[in-house]
Amino acid sequence: MRSFKDRLRHALAFEILGLMIITPLAMLLLHHPVAQLGIVTVGSALVAMLWVGIYNWLFDMAKQRLHGGTEKGWTARVVHAVLFEIGLLSVLLPLIAYVLQISIWQALLLDIGFALFYMVYAFVFNWGYDRLFPLPEWQKDQV
Repeated sequence: MRSFKDRLRHALAFEILGLMIITPLAMLLLHHPVAQLGIVTVGSALVAMLWVGIYNWLFDMAKQRLHGGTEKGWTARVVHAVLFEIGLLSVLLPLIAYVLQISIWQALLLDIGFALFYMVYAFVFNWGYDRLFPLPEWQKDQV
């Protein structure tokens, strides 16, 4: 399993790169003040960082218990990304509606757009991260 330091590096890299991509996109697509969008994107990133640490730890514990290891194939990666975004969506929805002063329905549509972006981004980022920083247990299978 990954160490706390590794999980922290993962979360910080994920959120910083994600913010560098999503904030300019949100500014181009939405017609809200930059300050409000900044609160939404940075606030969402902070909530997501907390959630990613808790969620990944729980997911890896379940994977370890059910399958005897933490290596993820394509199916596990899809399940991982979808469940992560569903959990995050339920937390962020009220925050987005309040800060942008929009209805829950509008916030849901906006959050679904963010979630779709981050689902694809998480899949690609985590695949790349696992290739850059593989766990020793994964390398045994390749020898």
